[in-house]
Amino acid sequence: MSILYDDGQQAIATESRRVIEARMDKDALLPLLETTGHYHDGFWSTAKEQGWTALALPEAYGGLDLGLVELGLIAHQAGRSVSGAPFLTANFGAAKAIELYGSDDQKQRWLPGLASGETIGAIAFASGADMLPKHPHATVTERCIDGKKTGVAGGLVADMAVVFANGPGMPVLAIADLVAVDRSAIDGFDNSRCYADLIFSGTPAEVIAVGSAARDAALHILALQAVITAHEQTGGAEAAMEIARDYAVTRRAFGQPIGAFQSIKHRIAELYGLVELARANCIHAASREGQPDFITAAAAARLSATEAYDTASRDCVQIHGGIGVTWELGLHLHTRRARSLAIEQGNMFFWEDVLVDRLTGEAA
Repeated sequence: MSILYDDGQQAIATESRRVIEARMDKDALLPLLETTGHYHDGFWSTAKEQGWTALALPEAYGGLDLGLVELGLIAHQAGRSVSGAPFLTANFGAAKAIELYGSDDQKQRWLPGLASGETIGAIAFASGADMLPKHPHATVTERCIDGKKTGVAGGLVADMAVVFANGPGMPVLAIADLVAVDRSAIDGFDNSRCYADLIFSGTPAEVIAVGSAARDAALHILALQAVITAHEQTGGAEAAMEIARDYAVTRRAFGQPIGAFQSIKHRIAELYGLVELARANCIHAASREGQPDFITAAAAARLSATEAYDTASRDCVQIHGGIGVTWELGLHLHTRRARSLAIEQGNMFFWEDVLVDRLTGEAA
């Protein structure tokens, strides 16, 4: 695939940006940072209305049968506007797990609801800081799951989850209905992500993969999600860079715009380089879906996008000086979202290990 988008993809990017910017308001998003248990209903309603929830899923189950490139474009625009709902990525991950590894009955049961957005999905793989643990803190026995999954993004309001758990002597990937699951809300850095601990006790579970296949499937799902999250991070980094640039050419000090000082102009130029590198890695990773090097490309995209968003959100605040930390300016949205996204679907240590393992394996 070309590193450039075609006309149809550019139209998706333009229209989604127009819709999101018309409906997102930082005054509605800021309170969500400190309000546990709420997400931005306006964004999720828009996603369902526009068909974004169905974008990369099969037509047979109500999807639009597009791909990672197109869904990544939506995520990029959502990242620019710091949309207040985590489900665009989580629903996609849960749906792809069922589409790729589930039975026909499981697909018929879950995919139409996930495609329409009426069912909210979550991915519960991690145990603590370990994204793919050797000994998960949940166990599947006789079609039931027991144990605990911590820090699940969207877990506070999700209807179902795909869980990485222990089976009889081997790892298991299973679907859990969360209707009767106890949830413990986590008061975190960005509460719009609806993080929660899920406590399973005899919860009905449907197995979709076992053994080494379960671990491989879980890593593949994480890579798919990582590409979408990387697009969201790149969009946020781009927005933060533009906010810093616009301030630097209007704010004056010592008789000239602060953007005329090398310490500022060089920092913004470096941000531009980080954003464009992350963007290129995102496009490349999205285009490699289904190819042998997909996970390698996904890890590279995730790492570069995390660095870009972390750096851009930090430097944007610093360029603004004292006003950058005021609540009214709203840079908290990017700062907190950058830190939250940096640990969803695995932190940088996890993806660095994945990248090294893949590169050394390919070299061998």
